Amino acid sequence: MMRACLWVVLVLSLALSAFAAPPPKPKLVHWMNYTEALEKAKGSSKLIFVDLYADWCVPCRIMDANTYTDPTVASLLNTRFFPVKLDADSQDTIVCDGKRKTVQRCYFDVWELNVLPAMVLIAPNGLSILTIKDSFTAEEMKYLLYQILEKEKEWISK
Repeated sequence: MMRACLWVVLVLSLALSAFAAPPPKPKLVHWMNYTEALEKAKGSSKLIFVDLYADWCVPCRIMDANTYTDPTVASLLNTRFFPVKLDADSQDTIVCDGKRKTVQRCYFDVWELNVLPAMVLIAPNGLSILTIKDSFTAEEMKYLLYQILEKEKEWISK
């Protein structure tokens, strides 16, 4: 009888573990605070890469799970940009294009965005250069980042 109970417990635990969620992928991108990134960017030759998300945005979560966990994407963002993640619904105040506004107002009014996920490239002088509205696979993001890096010197010199 005891042996049968142990067998049932073993089978049930194996069955339940098959349905358990896989462990989360490690966070490879070293996301910075927006204000910290603006300070570090001054006098540098790196652009600020802002990823705008919202908790309710499913494509944003997919990008977090699949795109930003790609080692090449993470390495490019960590070494060639100042990566920042901002909640588009946030009421925190930041400086965007020289104006003090909430993140939400920057999203709508300054960067003229209305969809998520979205990204904004910001020059070392604090002015936005480019807004991007779409979700990307890791391969698409690598291509996008390489395209941005080809234009980087031109954008920074302006």
